[in-house]
Amino acid sequence: MPRWRLTPTSPLHPIIQDKKKGKLRYVANSFPHHGYIWNYGYFPQTWENPNHKDESTQANGDNDPVDICEIGHRVAKRGDVMEVKVLGTLAMIDDGETDWKMIVIDVDDPLAAELNNLDDVEKAMPGFLANTREWFRVYKMPDGKPENNFAFDGEYQDAEFACKIINETNVFWKQLVGLEEPLEDPGKLCIGNVLCEGSKEKLSREEAAGIFGNSAEFSSGPELESSVDAWHYCHLKQ
Repeated sequence: MPRWRLTPTSPLHPIIQDKKKGKLRYVANSFPHHGYIWNYGYFPQTWENPNHKDESTQANGDNDPVDICEIGHRVAKRGDVMEVKVLGTLAMIDDGETDWKMIVIDVDDPLAAELNNLDDVEKAMPGFLANTREWFRVYKMPDGKPENNFAFDGEYQDAEFACKIINETNVFWKQLVGLEEPLEDPGKLCIGNVLCEGSKEKLSREEAAGIFGNSAEFSSGPELESSVDAWHYCHLKQ
């Protein structure tokens, strides 16, 4: 599966396929997981502040929006926008930085009415939360990196705690784009936008259209190498 990512250092934050040393990157298949096991995305207007040490994790933010794992039945299309219900969160520590993983479900999913907290998820989808934690623990190991760690000894936190983090990171985002004091230095991040009145760097719709118009045309890439489909077992070796 292609490894898509947001590019917050580029105007309008396009979603692109990640590259490493000029080669397109794919999500490694760490047995028994094939690609992602949920719809992976992020909450807009959130920012995990790299200048703020979280009191719970004792680690600074990773300079990205807050990630979400949407656990409904539908496989979303790239760029889909969903309204979701927050169920809880997992606090991953990635290269020494706080990287929240919010567990959510599409409000239009058939299971949404039944799932209101993590206990409901465990009842309806036994083992799914444990496998989600395991997925994040090992997914970088096929690239030769160590396993990821977690705050709270890997225990999930409930929806109330998750919403507190979402609200906090929304405030950080407002400080980043200039809507609240104290203002944060964006560094290399591109904070230009069309819709946020009062922000530091406002773009007109004409300017945004010009950026889109100058985007490269879609083209077919090379044929996929068979290694993209390979299973990896390094995380199971003693």
